[in-house]
Formats: sequence, structure tokens, C-alpha cells
Amino acid sequence: MHMKASGDSLGPRTIPVTFELEDPESLNQTEKQIEVKGALNQSLLELALENDIAIEHACGGVCACSTCHVMLDEGEDAFDEPEDEELDRVEEAPGNDITSRLSCQAKIQTADETIVVRVPAWNRNAVKEVPH
Repeated sequence: MHMKASGDSLGPRTIPVTFELEDPESLNQTEKQIEVKGALNQSLLELALENDIAIEHACGGVCACSTCHVMLDEGEDAFDEPEDEELDRVEEAPGNDITSRLSCQAKIQTADETIVVRVPAWNRNAVKEVPH
């Protein structure tokens, strides 16, 4: 399943976000660190996909699974607070911790923080549908 753009009004892409990839090869990347520019109201999943960081999102980014689980190593205060539904899904993610979020739900709310997002190596969808 693929994610559709949220349609939210986004600000200019000026907020630096660093994605730390534990297993870059599984995300079709060669670098472990990728620095990109995000916008206010943009989800981490949208930002990643726009920059060819193939974070898994089996449910299409509607908070119905935990495959897009990431950890906010820096900049937790730059994001909106997680809703109960997201927290319930995060509990299902292997290796979750206090900084865990679903990248489809974590939206940038301020440009005043340094943002570092860790994408865990083990968070892959093993039952991925492939078009025929």
C-alpha cells in the first residue's frame, strides 16, 4: 500500500531533519545519515518518502500498523503530541522506547529544534505485497 499526500497546508521546506539509518541498504540508501529539509505540518513519513527514504508503511500511513516506527533521538519537542491511537500502535512495534513515534503521525510543529530521526534496521514489512 502506498501513502497519499496528506493535503495539509505545509510551510516552506526550511527545517533541517537528519535521518539516521541503522540499515541503509534495506532502504535503498548508501549513506547512514541523510540530511533533508522539512516543512511545518509535514509528517516524517511524507518527508522521508519525498527524499527517497523508503520507510515501510504497510497501512498507507493511516495509523493502522506499526511498520513506520521510528525513534526521535533529538527534537521530540518539535512535534505534536501523540494521540492514544498512535501510542497503542507504537506498543506493538518491536524495540520501542520512550522516544518512539509512528512516522506517519509525527508532524513537525516548530522549527526551533534540532531533529534527528533514527530508522531502526529491524522495522521491515516481511509480507510486502508485490504488484503482479
